[in-house]
Amino acid sequence: MARADPVTLSWIQVAADAPYFVDETGAPWTPIGHNDAISWTNLEGLFRRRDLPAVEAHLRMLVEHGVTVLRLMVEYAQVRHRYLERPAGVFVPAMVQLWDDLFAMCERVGLRLLLTPVDTFWMWLHWRHHPWNVAHGGPLKRMHEVLLCGEARQAIKRRLTFMVERWGGSGALFGWDLWNEIHPAQSEDSIDGWPEFIADLSDHVRTLERRLYGRAHPVTVSLFGPEIWWRPELDFGPTIFRHPDLDFATIHIYREGSIDDPKSTVAPAVAMGKIVRDCIAECPPGRPFLDTEHGPIHSFKDKKKTLPEAFDDEYFRHMAWAHLASGAAGGGMRWPNRRPHVLTPGMHRAQAAMAAFLPLMDWARFGRRNLNEEVEAKGFHVFACGDSAQAVVWLLRRRGLAADGRLPADLAPAPVEVSVPGFHDGTYRITGFDTAAGCTTETLDVLASGGVLRFRPAPIGPDRAFAIRRAG
Repeated sequence: MARADPVTLSWIQVAADAPYFVDETGAPWTPIGHNDAISWTNLEGLFRRRDLPAVEAHLRMLVEHGVTVLRLMVEYAQVRHRYLERPAGVFVPAMVQLWDDLFAMCERVGLRLLLTPVDTFWMWLHWRHHPWNVAHGGPLKRMHEVLLCGEARQAIKRRLTFMVERWGGSGALFGWDLWNEIHPAQSEDSIDGWPEFIADLSDHVRTLERRLYGRAHPVTVSLFGPEIWWRPELDFGPTIFRHPDLDFATIHIYREGSIDDPKSTVAPAVAMGKIVRDCIAECPPGRPFLDTEHGPIHSFKDKKKTLPEAFDDEYFRHMAWAHLASGAAGGGMRWPNRRPHVLTPGMHRAQAAMAAFLPLMDWARFGRRNLNEEVEAKGFHVFACGDSAQAVVWLLRRRGLAADGRLPADLAPAPVEVSVPGFHDGTYRITGFDTAAGCTTETLDVLASGGVLRFRPAPIGPDRAFAIRRAG
């Protein structure tokens, strides 16, 4: 049964002329946010309505720091008392109430949710306890065949139906991650059936939403990114990046060594920039790409190590700007991988800084291509994207790391000439931006000639971002 709560937020959709997102009025909407879970510190007060004011206060704090979206699993199976169904097909009243309350809060504060129906990681590890297991009256014997079993498919669609009918009319819903971290092991080590699986779920959700609400939310399917590098014999591209029934593409960017177990704050950014470039090349031109999970998972989960806060704050900020400037939508979505599982105040300040940068660009008309290897800036790692009228450039110092792996805030500024190709001839407004302080640093008007824009900003310390738009 659908709720009768009034819808207060505009629905989000893919922009008509750019690989980014807009709301129903055509205004740009950018996913700035991270992953959370209903059993973690900031949201645990939802369960059995233990402390709803504290949860709402937290959500308001996020919005004040520029956060626009949280990614959540409707069932997070790390603990056994958060199952959405028990037994299979019977929806637990306490969990339904939890989600009713969360949607109502998000509508009030102006925050949106990216939802996925199951947490496949903990579902796999705790399969012996899961209500979908045949041992508990469910439809499925083994998680190894969850993508192949017809009865399991019906259970997935039944859950999606409930979610669409109950919460799908809300503008607080950004979109659906139809299946979290789809994996060959879930289909007997094959990906042959994935296109049909995705088409079936996408059609099911879209058809139901259009019948009930006259429109549909964006949909995607996520992949644990390292599978792309570990299994080169499997062609994930047609399914993950180019499936015709998906609206945007996403992977979870846990690059081994550099990102999942960082030793410096620069190498992870370089890895993020390369991965975004490669993924954008796999996508159709108008399809947004974004990371929906990243972080120091190996350091935290396997080595039992929480990164020092100052290091982690800079690592977080560098990853976010490498993601945005390389052409992905927003700053990527961190999995906290801290004890407790929350972002630090410094990470929220970084989110607020990125939100302050966004109005400098016309995202709804930004037909970007990645320019990480085309822009020149000697002495700096370059992360950039642009079209013939706009560009985002983020420059990160190549040298100067301190012993703790960070770039010192007082690093001696270095002069640089920046060369950006691909522009029509004419005058462009260049706005420098301090990514740590969240404020502009300078404004230049520069003439592009012969398709190239060259400019000399004020000397740069650790890093600086630039928004470039045609003047007038």
